[in-house]
Amino acid sequence: MKEFKPLKVINLGLQRFEDDLKAQGVEVQGVQWNPPAAVSASAIDIIRKNADRIEAANTKVQEIIAAGQPELLGLEPARTVIPGLHEDMLLHAGPPISWERMCGPLHGAVIGALLYEGKARTPQEAEAMAASGQIEFAPCHEHSAVGPMAGVISPSMPVFIVRNAASGNQAYCTQNEGLGKVLRYGAFSPEVIARLKWMEEVLYPTLDKAIRLLGKIDLKGIIAQALHMGDEVHNRNRAGTSLLIRQLAPALLRTASSAEAAAQALDFINVNDHFFLNLSMPAAKCVLDPASGVPCSSILTAMARNGTDFGIRLAGTGDQWFSGPALVPDALYFPGFSKEDANPDIGDSAITETAGWGGFAIAAAPAIVQFVGGRAADALSYTQQMYEISFFENNNYQIPILDFRGTPTGIDVVKVIRLGLTPFIDTGVAHKEPGIGQVGAGVVSAPLEPFIQAYEALARTLQE
Repeated sequence: MKEFKPLKVINLGLQRFEDDLKAQGVEVQGVQWNPPAAVSASAIDIIRKNADRIEAANTKVQEIIAAGQPELLGLEPARTVIPGLHEDMLLHAGPPISWERMCGPLHGAVIGALLYEGKARTPQEAEAMAASGQIEFAPCHEHSAVGPMAGVISPSMPVFIVRNAASGNQAYCTQNEGLGKVLRYGAFSPEVIARLKWMEEVLYPTLDKAIRLLGKIDLKGIIAQALHMGDEVHNRNRAGTSLLIRQLAPALLRTASSAEAAAQALDFINVNDHFFLNLSMPAAKCVLDPASGVPCSSILTAMARNGTDFGIRLAGTGDQWFSGPALVPDALYFPGFSKEDANPDIGDSAITETAGWGGFAIAAAPAIVQFVGGRAADALSYTQQMYEISFFENNNYQIPILDFRGTPTGIDVVKVIRLGLTPFIDTGVAHKEPGIGQVGAGVVSAPLEPFIQAYEALARTLQE
């Protein structure tokens, strides 16, 4: 009788096939593969014929990003520093959206902001005002700002001022409120508003005086060091926040109105590991913005979500948005919640991935994959995949476990389309109903539709 050798399988694409075979004891070698995206043949031809122009433009964008020097200068009320922000305007995360299309968490954050500003006395009044057309809504990204999750910025909110010393442009972001029931996750209860008022009246002036005594804080150095200490400065900021406290503490003791004010500020930051997120985001924003408008470039300058749409912007097409439906993350949920409660992905925090951090640097922070039952090897795999769709490796920010390889940077829409592989993002999860807040944290991949639109638009600009 003929003897058969053990079966060995190469699996292309679907992970489920590989998992099923492994469960049956079959030796399997998985190969990451996706079919190319469905773009027009004419666009493919134009992109191919202009490959040299795209390469030259992308090299210029690489130089701009690599030269970026983000530094923290201080804080000011949003109305005094954010370009174009007026008293009847609220900024929000993601691409443009109307009140009628906003998701629950964004509705909740808008209601909370109107209560905080004193424009409404009750949630019902705030909701009616928002729906009336009296309030103008605009993306943070269109006003040199970024906001985590719902990302709502109102005129009175203090914002960090982060400058790119290499190009002189600035970016802005609110202070991080902490986890759980907070405005950025759509909560607007009295304790949420009280916390925001304390941050405006006590935390802001205390931090601002300390930062200005220091002159500036080098965020580039903190981010680079945090990557060596287990952060990826999106969903894990414990090291970044700790490094920030080390720099702030002596200045706080010297400048605070009282020892109690200094202690309150340090306590608030100390119990909030995500405090540094609201600095890594504007750091990424101010580094990427100078690349906007570089003709012929296929590199992304922004990825952002408003809980309904996922939007991207491309260096070669300037301020134009390309969007598709936001997806629900795969997540670990807090007790009592499930995927049924989750809102689709939301927030400007994917600007960190756009800069080569976050999910692109998750190999530096393997603890994050535990959110979804993953292994340290999965974190390495995610980062290694992202090199495939990135234009360069940024040696300013290195990943120790990968022999100090620079982070994958410069998401290239041409590579995304050719490989059918979209950016990997780690993220928080908000409840789909307003007023409830955070219900978990996890990971998500960007939808392909915005990249198809951007690819086609780039081809049209190259033909002009």
